[in-house]
Amino acid sequence: MSRATRREFLKSSVTAGCAASLGGGLSVYVAAASTEGAHTDSTSTAAAVPPATPTIKKGVLLDMLPENLSYADRFKLAREVGFEVVQAPTEPDEHKAEEIKKAADGANIRIDSVMNMDHWKYPLSSSDPAAVEKSLTGMRTSLHNAKLWGSDAVLLVPAVVNSHTSYRDAWTRSQREIRKLIPVAEDLKIVIAVEEVWNKFLLSPLEMANYIDEFHSPWIKAWFDVGNVLLYGYPEDWIRTLGKRIVKVHLKDFKRNEDGYAWVNLGDGDVNWAAVRQAFTDIGYAGSAVTELEKGDERYLRDVSNRVDRLLLGRP
Repeated sequence: MSRATRREFLKSSVTAGCAASLGGGLSVYVAAASTEGAHTDSTSTAAAVPPATPTIKKGVLLDMLPENLSYADRFKLAREVGFEVVQAPTEPDEHKAEEIKKAADGANIRIDSVMNMDHWKYPLSSSDPAAVEKSLTGMRTSLHNAKLWGSDAVLLVPAVVNSHTSYRDAWTRSQREIRKLIPVAEDLKIVIAVEEVWNKFLLSPLEMANYIDEFHSPWIKAWFDVGNVLLYGYPEDWIRTLGKRIVKVHLKDFKRNEDGYAWVNLGDGDVNWAAVRQAFTDIGYAGSAVTELEKGDERYLRDVSNRVDRLLLGRP
């Protein structure tokens, strides 16, 4: 999905993510991981705290890197400023996909995951069979991109609740379609990682845990976005509840003001990074954490990299 599309959707949905329900008939997950420690104050914490799991790999979106550079130079820059892995968007052009692979290999940096691109315009929860088929085709392309690039997961926004799609329909339709993709994921050995976003769907960690567990498949996991839940929850609570279901992570920060809100750089918003770090340590998370921020130049990217070191990884 494009960064522009994602930002527009988030802005249009900011007040809607706080109220929705599953409705009768959809079970609530009650055997989730412990949420001991309750909620902590969600103020930014930049001070030094005990280090988090040292095996977390620091990642960056390909779209954050300067687009005026070649793929080769973009990957080299990512490595030079301190990132270990990159998340790339779906690429249907086979020649471009090969070019991206060669560029990453040449820079000795791994494409860790794929951001699927067709789930907003063509959601799996749509009542239009043609739209659903386009969405499935896009996911199959993403899964094959992941195999080519040596990635192990594809991010998927599973459904969108709107005036035409009820919560219950979003749940049942999306699960039905995702089950069609599981054999492909299993064959390619690529995890489908479901993300929580401002789509009026999966509005609590208990719900998300239940949604994933109902697939009864090791190929369906959670992609957890630290910033996305701040309007209606606490990232540290979500992390402990989802636990081992989390296979990948996005890093964002969000600032709530009296007159509005804004996406901000890491450490400048309301995320309690000390609590987030501790929660990742508590569940033994050892995957990647990919920054999902605005694009910028070398100086900006180096600063973002340093912020991840300080806030999440406990490095000076």
